[in-house]
Amino acid sequence: MSALRFATRLNSFASNPGAEWPDLKGKPTVLQMAARAAKVDGLTDLDLNYPDHVGEKPGDLARKIGDLGLSINGFAMRYYTNPAFKLGAFTHPDAKVRREAIDLTKAGIDAAREAGSSLMTIWLGQDGFDYAFQADYDRLWQYEIDGIREVCAHDPDCMISIEYKPNEPRSYSLMPDCATTLLAIRDVAAANLGVTLDFAHVLYADEQPAFAAALIARHSKLLGVHLNDGYSKRDDGLMVGAVHSVQTIELLRQIRRDGYQGAIYFDTFPDMTGLDPAHECEVNIRTVRRMLQVADRLDGNNLLAAATERQDAVSAQAIVQEAMLGPLA
Repeated sequence: MSALRFATRLNSFASNPGAEWPDLKGKPTVLQMAARAAKVDGLTDLDLNYPDHVGEKPGDLARKIGDLGLSINGFAMRYYTNPAFKLGAFTHPDAKVRREAIDLTKAGIDAAREAGSSLMTIWLGQDGFDYAFQADYDRLWQYEIDGIREVCAHDPDCMISIEYKPNEPRSYSLMPDCATTLLAIRDVAAANLGVTLDFAHVLYADEQPAFAAALIARHSKLLGVHLNDGYSKRDDGLMVGAVHSVQTIELLRQIRRDGYQGAIYFDTFPDMTGLDPAHECEVNIRTVRRMLQVADRLDGNNLLAAATERQDAVSAQAIVQEAMLGPLA
Protein backbone atom coordinates (compact mmCIF):
# COMPACT_ATOMS: atom_id res chain seq x y z
CA MET A 1 0.00 0.00 0.00
CA SER A 2 2.87 2.33 -0.82
CA ALA A 3 0.85 4.56 -3.15
CA LEU A 4 -2.72 4.77 -1.85
CA ARG A 5 -5.45 4.43 -4.44
CA PHE A 6 -9.08 5.05 -3.61
CA ALA A 7 -11.92 3.77 -5.78
CA THR A 8 -15.67 4.04 -5.41
CA ARG A 9 -19.00 2.53 -6.37
CA LEU A 10 -20.08 4.61 -9.34
CA ASN A 11 -23.82 4.20 -8.71
CA SER A 12 -23.37 6.04 -5.41
CA PHE A 13 -23.03 9.22 -7.43
CA ALA A 14 -26.62 9.02 -8.62
CA SER A 15 -27.60 9.96 -5.05
CA ASN A 16 -29.67 13.12 -4.60
CA PRO A 17 -29.52 13.95 -8.33
CA GLY A 18 -31.41 17.22 -8.00
CA ALA A 19 -28.53 18.77 -6.08
CA GLU A 20 -26.12 18.10 -8.95
CA TRP A 21 -28.39 18.20 -12.01
CA PRO A 22 -31.47 20.32 -11.22
CA ASP A 23 -32.79 19.98 -14.77
CA LEU A 24 -32.08 16.27 -15.17
CA LYS A 25 -34.82 14.16 -16.71
CA GLY A 26 -34.44 10.50 -15.85
CA LYS A 27 -31.28 8.88 -14.49
CA PRO A 28 -27.77 10.36 -14.80
CA THR A 29 -25.47 8.81 -17.38
CA VAL A 30 -22.26 6.94 -16.57
CA LEU A 31 -20.17 9.95 -17.58
CA GLN A 32 -22.32 12.33 -15.56
CA MET A 33 -21.80 10.17 -12.47
CA ALA A 34 -18.09 9.90 -13.24
CA ALA A 35 -17.77 13.67 -13.59
CA ARG A 36 -19.44 14.11 -10.20
CA ALA A 37 -17.09 11.54 -8.66
CA ALA A 38 -14.09 13.33 -10.18
CA LYS A 39 -14.81 16.29 -7.89
CA VAL A 40 -13.95 14.18 -4.82
CA ASP A 41 -10.62 15.21 -3.31
CA GLY A 42 -8.36 12.17 -3.13
CA LEU A 43 -10.37 9.82 -5.33
CA THR A 44 -8.20 8.11 -7.95
CA ASP A 45 -10.27 5.30 -9.49
CA LEU A 46 -13.69 4.03 -10.43
CA ASP A 47 -15.03 0.49 -10.71
CA LEU A 48 -17.52 -0.13 -13.51
CA ASN A 49 -20.31 -2.71 -13.54
CA TYR A 50 -20.55 -4.87 -16.64
CA PRO A 51 -22.61 -4.68 -18.75
CA ASP A 52 -24.57 -1.92 -16.95
CA HIS A 53 -21.97 0.84 -17.23
CA VAL A 54 -20.39 -0.07 -20.56
CA GLY A 55 -22.75 1.16 -23.22
CA GLU A 56 -20.06 2.30 -25.62
CA LYS A 57 -16.63 1.09 -26.67
CA PRO A 58 -14.70 0.34 -23.47
CA GLY A 59 -11.53 2.03 -24.71
CA ASP A 60 -13.41 5.23 -25.56
CA LEU A 61 -15.15 5.17 -22.19
CA ALA A 62 -11.83 4.71 -20.41
CA ARG A 63 -10.33 7.66 -22.25
CA LYS A 64 -13.27 9.90 -21.32
CA ILE A 65 -12.98 8.85 -17.67
CA GLY A 66 -9.23 9.47 -17.90
CA ASP A 67 -9.92 12.98 -19.17
CA LEU A 68 -11.79 13.54 -15.91
CA GLY A 69 -8.62 12.65 -13.97
CA LEU A 70 -9.71 9.17 -12.89
CA SER A 71 -8.55 5.64 -13.71
CA ILE A 72 -10.54 2.43 -13.97
CA ASN A 73 -9.61 0.09 -11.14
CA GLY A 74 -11.61 -2.86 -12.43
CA PHE A 75 -14.89 -4.19 -13.72
CA ALA A 76 -17.54 -6.05 -11.72
CA MET A 77 -19.94 -8.53 -13.31
CA ARG A 78 -23.70 -8.13 -12.97
CA TYR A 79 -26.04 -10.93 -14.06
CA TYR A 80 -29.32 -9.12 -14.69
CA THR A 81 -29.61 -9.17 -18.48
CA ASN A 82 -31.52 -12.46 -18.58
CA PRO A 83 -34.38 -13.02 -16.09
CA ALA A 84 -33.39 -16.70 -16.07
CA PHE A 85 -30.24 -15.79 -14.15
CA LYS A 86 -32.43 -15.42 -11.05
CA LEU A 87 -32.26 -19.22 -10.78
CA GLY A 88 -28.50 -19.20 -11.26
CA ALA A 89 -25.83 -17.83 -13.56
CA PHE A 90 -23.02 -20.40 -13.57
CA THR A 91 -25.30 -22.87 -11.75
CA HIS A 92 -28.55 -22.65 -13.72
CA PRO A 93 -30.03 -26.10 -14.47
CA ASP A 94 -30.24 -25.27 -18.20
CA ALA A 95 -26.84 -25.59 -19.90
CA LYS A 96 -27.79 -22.85 -22.40
CA VAL A 97 -28.32 -20.35 -19.58
CA ARG A 98 -25.05 -21.35 -17.93
CA ARG A 99 -23.31 -20.86 -21.28
CA GLU A 100 -24.88 -17.40 -21.64
CA ALA A 101 -23.61 -16.37 -18.18
CA ILE A 102 -20.10 -17.67 -18.85
CA ASP A 103 -19.94 -16.00 -22.26
CA LEU A 104 -21.23 -12.74 -20.78
CA THR A 105 -18.41 -12.90 -18.21
CA LYS A 106 -15.84 -13.52 -20.95
CA ALA A 107 -17.18 -10.49 -22.82
CA GLY A 108 -16.84 -8.49 -19.59
CA ILE A 109 -13.22 -9.59 -19.22
CA ASP A 110 -12.51 -8.54 -22.81
CA ALA A 111 -14.15 -5.17 -22.15
CA ALA A 112 -12.14 -4.66 -18.97
CA ARG A 113 -8.91 -5.39 -20.84
CA GLU A 114 -9.89 -2.98 -23.63
CA ALA A 115 -10.50 -0.34 -20.95
CA GLY A 116 -6.96 -0.89 -19.62
CA SER A 117 -7.88 -2.88 -16.50
CA SER A 118 -6.73 -6.34 -15.48
CA LEU A 119 -9.24 -6.98 -12.68
CA MET A 120 -12.68 -8.56 -12.95
CA THR A 121 -14.73 -9.04 -9.78
CA ILE A 122 -17.42 -11.70 -9.85
CA TRP A 123 -20.17 -11.65 -7.25
CA LEU A 124 -22.22 -14.80 -7.85
CA GLY A 125 -25.21 -13.82 -5.76
CA GLN A 126 -27.64 -15.69 -8.02
CA ASP A 127 -25.76 -18.96 -7.60
CA GLY A 128 -27.26 -20.79 -4.66
CA PHE A 129 -30.55 -22.26 -3.46
CA ASP A 130 -33.59 -21.38 -1.36
CA TYR A 131 -35.17 -24.67 -0.26
CA ALA A 132 -34.15 -28.06 1.03
CA PHE A 133 -34.33 -30.66 -1.78
CA GLN A 134 -34.17 -27.89 -4.40
CA ALA A 135 -30.78 -28.84 -5.79
CA ASP A 136 -28.16 -31.55 -6.03
CA TYR A 137 -25.39 -29.86 -4.05
CA ASP A 138 -22.55 -31.81 -5.65
CA ARG A 139 -23.79 -30.95 -9.13
CA LEU A 140 -24.37 -27.30 -8.18
CA TRP A 141 -20.83 -27.04 -6.81
CA GLN A 142 -19.37 -28.64 -9.94
CA TYR A 143 -21.27 -26.23 -12.20
CA GLU A 144 -19.82 -23.35 -10.19
CA ILE A 145 -16.26 -24.64 -10.26
CA ASP A 146 -16.43 -25.39 -13.99
CA GLY A 147 -17.80 -21.93 -14.74
CA ILE A 148 -15.18 -20.10 -12.67
CA ARG A 149 -12.40 -22.23 -14.15
CA GLU A 150 -13.51 -21.44 -17.69
CA VAL A 151 -13.65 -17.67 -17.18
CA CYS A 152 -10.22 -17.75 -15.50
CA ALA A 153 -8.79 -19.61 -18.49
CA HIS A 154 -10.28 -17.07 -20.92
CA ASP A 155 -7.53 -14.51 -20.20
CA PRO A 156 -4.82 -15.69 -17.77
CA ASP A 157 -3.45 -12.13 -17.55
CA CYS A 158 -6.72 -10.80 -16.12
CA MET A 159 -7.19 -11.36 -12.38
CA ILE A 160 -10.56 -12.83 -11.44
CA SER A 161 -11.71 -12.02 -7.92
CA ILE A 162 -14.59 -13.71 -6.08
CA GLU A 163 -16.61 -11.43 -3.82
CA TYR A 164 -18.45 -13.61 -1.32
CA LYS A 165 -21.66 -12.87 0.56
CA PRO A 166 -23.80 -15.11 2.80
CA ASN A 167 -27.06 -14.63 0.89
CA GLU A 168 -29.16 -12.17 -1.12
CA PRO A 169 -30.71 -12.50 -3.58
CA ARG A 170 -30.65 -16.29 -2.93
CA SER A 171 -31.44 -17.55 0.57
CA TYR A 172 -28.17 -19.52 0.58
CA SER A 173 -25.20 -18.54 -1.53
CA LEU A 174 -22.70 -21.09 -2.80
CA MET A 175 -19.97 -18.59 -1.89
CA PRO A 176 -21.18 -17.47 1.56
CA ASP A 177 -17.94 -17.02 3.50
CA CYS A 178 -14.17 -16.94 3.41
CA ALA A 179 -13.55 -20.65 4.01
CA THR A 180 -15.99 -21.87 1.36
CA THR A 181 -14.58 -19.39 -1.16
CA LEU A 182 -11.06 -20.62 -0.45
CA LEU A 183 -12.25 -24.21 -0.97
CA ALA A 184 -13.64 -23.19 -4.37
CA ILE A 185 -10.38 -21.47 -5.28
CA ARG A 186 -8.50 -24.64 -4.35
CA ASP A 187 -10.80 -26.70 -6.58
CA VAL A 188 -10.51 -24.30 -9.52
CA ALA A 189 -6.69 -24.16 -9.21
CA ALA A 190 -6.20 -21.10 -11.43
CA ALA A 191 -3.22 -18.80 -10.87
CA ASN A 192 -5.25 -15.68 -11.73
CA LEU A 193 -8.00 -16.30 -9.16
CA GLY A 194 -8.37 -14.61 -5.78
CA VAL A 195 -10.77 -12.94 -3.35
CA THR A 196 -12.45 -9.58 -2.88
CA LEU A 197 -13.15 -8.92 0.78
CA ASP A 198 -16.22 -6.75 1.38
CA PHE A 199 -16.24 -5.49 4.99
CA ALA A 200 -20.03 -5.60 5.46
CA HIS A 201 -20.26 -9.03 3.83
CA VAL A 202 -17.60 -10.33 6.20
CA LEU A 203 -19.50 -9.01 9.22
CA TYR A 204 -22.70 -10.46 7.79
CA ALA A 205 -20.93 -13.84 7.55
CA ASP A 206 -20.07 -13.59 11.27
CA GLU A 207 -16.35 -13.31 10.51
CA GLN A 208 -13.58 -11.12 11.89
CA PRO A 209 -12.34 -9.05 8.92
CA ALA A 210 -8.61 -9.13 9.73
CA PHE A 211 -8.73 -12.88 10.32
CA ALA A 212 -10.46 -13.42 6.97
CA ALA A 213 -7.82 -11.28 5.26
CA ALA A 214 -5.02 -13.28 6.92
CA LEU A 215 -6.53 -16.56 5.72
CA ILE A 216 -6.89 -15.21 2.19
CA ALA A 217 -3.26 -14.07 2.14
CA ARG A 218 -2.18 -17.48 3.43
CA HIS A 219 -4.19 -19.63 1.02
CA SER A 220 -4.89 -17.40 -2.02
CA LYS A 221 -4.56 -13.75 -3.05
CA LEU A 222 -6.42 -10.70 -1.78
CA LEU A 223 -7.33 -8.87 -5.00
CA GLY A 224 -9.87 -6.36 -3.72
CA VAL A 225 -10.92 -4.62 -0.50
CA HIS A 226 -14.38 -3.08 -0.27
CA LEU A 227 -14.72 -0.83 2.76
CA ASN A 228 -18.07 0.13 4.27
CA ASP A 229 -19.78 -0.73 7.55
CA GLY A 230 -22.99 -2.08 9.02
CA TYR A 231 -24.70 -3.75 11.93
CA SER A 232 -23.85 -7.31 10.80
CA LYS A 233 -27.46 -8.24 9.99
CA ARG A 234 -27.49 -7.24 6.32
CA ASP A 235 -25.44 -5.39 3.71
CA ASP A 236 -26.00 -1.90 5.15
CA GLY A 237 -23.39 -0.04 3.08
CA LEU A 238 -22.72 2.54 5.81
CA MET A 239 -19.73 4.87 5.87
CA VAL A 240 -16.31 3.52 6.79
CA GLY A 241 -15.81 3.19 10.55
CA ALA A 242 -19.38 4.20 11.39
CA VAL A 243 -19.92 1.10 13.56
CA HIS A 244 -16.76 -1.06 13.61
CA SER A 245 -13.85 1.38 13.78
CA VAL A 246 -11.51 -0.94 15.70
CA GLN A 247 -12.11 -3.84 13.33
CA THR A 248 -11.55 -1.59 10.32
CA ILE A 249 -8.20 -0.41 11.70
CA GLU A 250 -7.19 -4.00 12.40
CA LEU A 251 -8.12 -4.97 8.83
CA LEU A 252 -6.15 -2.08 7.32
CA ARG A 253 -3.13 -2.99 9.44
CA GLN A 254 -3.43 -6.66 8.44
CA ILE A 255 -3.67 -6.10 4.69
CA ARG A 256 -0.77 -3.67 4.79
CA ARG A 257 1.35 -6.24 6.63
CA ASP A 258 0.35 -8.85 4.05
CA GLY A 259 1.48 -6.61 1.18
CA TYR A 260 -1.86 -5.65 -0.37
CA GLN A 261 -1.23 -3.29 -3.31
CA GLY A 262 -4.73 -2.81 -4.69
CA ALA A 263 -7.16 0.06 -4.35
CA ILE A 264 -9.33 0.71 -1.33
CA TYR A 265 -12.83 0.68 -2.79
CA PHE A 266 -15.80 2.30 -1.05
CA ASP A 267 -18.87 0.12 -1.48
CA THR A 268 -21.24 2.40 0.39
CA PHE A 269 -24.84 3.38 -0.30
CA PRO A 270 -25.37 7.15 0.07
CA ASP A 271 -28.07 6.83 -2.59
CA MET A 272 -30.27 4.84 -0.21
CA THR A 273 -31.14 7.96 1.79
CA GLY A 274 -30.08 10.75 -0.56
CA LEU A 275 -26.78 11.71 1.09
CA ASP A 276 -24.28 13.94 -0.70
CA PRO A 277 -22.10 11.26 -2.36
CA ALA A 278 -19.09 13.51 -2.94
CA HIS A 279 -18.98 14.63 0.69
CA GLU A 280 -19.56 11.05 1.88
CA CYS A 281 -16.69 9.75 -0.28
CA GLU A 282 -14.33 12.50 0.89
CA VAL A 283 -15.07 11.67 4.54
CA ASN A 284 -14.45 7.97 3.80
CA ILE A 285 -11.06 8.81 2.31
CA ARG A 286 -10.10 11.00 5.27
CA THR A 287 -11.27 8.30 7.68
CA VAL A 288 -9.07 5.67 6.04
CA ARG A 289 -6.07 8.00 6.08
CA ARG A 290 -6.60 8.67 9.80
CA MET A 291 -7.01 4.97 10.48
CA LEU A 292 -3.75 4.22 8.70
CA GLN A 293 -2.07 6.80 10.94
CA VAL A 294 -3.41 4.87 13.92
CA ALA A 295 -2.05 1.68 12.37
CA ASP A 296 1.34 3.41 12.05
CA ARG A 297 1.31 4.20 15.76
CA LEU A 298 0.36 0.63 16.58
CA ASP A 299 3.07 -0.80 14.33
CA GLY A 300 5.66 1.20 16.25
CA ASN A 301 4.39 0.10 19.65
CA ASN A 302 6.52 -2.68 21.14
CA LEU A 303 4.10 -3.05 24.04
CA LEU A 304 1.31 -4.02 21.61
CA ALA A 305 3.55 -6.61 19.98
CA ALA A 306 4.32 -8.07 23.39
CA ALA A 307 0.67 -8.06 24.45
CA THR A 308 -0.33 -9.79 21.22
CA GLU A 309 2.41 -12.38 21.69
CA ARG A 310 1.00 -13.38 25.07
CA GLN A 311 -2.63 -12.90 23.86
CA ASP A 312 -3.23 -10.29 26.54
CA ALA A 313 -6.55 -8.82 25.41
CA VAL A 314 -6.84 -6.19 28.17
CA SER A 315 -3.42 -4.67 27.58
CA ALA A 316 -3.88 -4.78 23.82
CA GLN A 317 -7.23 -2.97 24.05
CA ALA A 318 -5.76 -0.28 26.29
CA ILE A 319 -2.97 0.35 23.79
CA VAL A 320 -5.34 0.44 20.81
CA GLN A 321 -7.75 2.83 22.55
CA GLU A 322 -4.92 5.20 23.44
CA ALA A 323 -3.65 5.11 19.86
CA MET A 324 -7.15 5.95 18.62
CA LEU A 325 -8.31 8.44 21.24
CA GLY A 326 -5.09 9.86 22.68
CA PRO A 327 -3.77 9.70 26.25
CA LEU A 328 -6.11 10.37 29.16
CA ALA A 329 -5.91 14.01 30.24
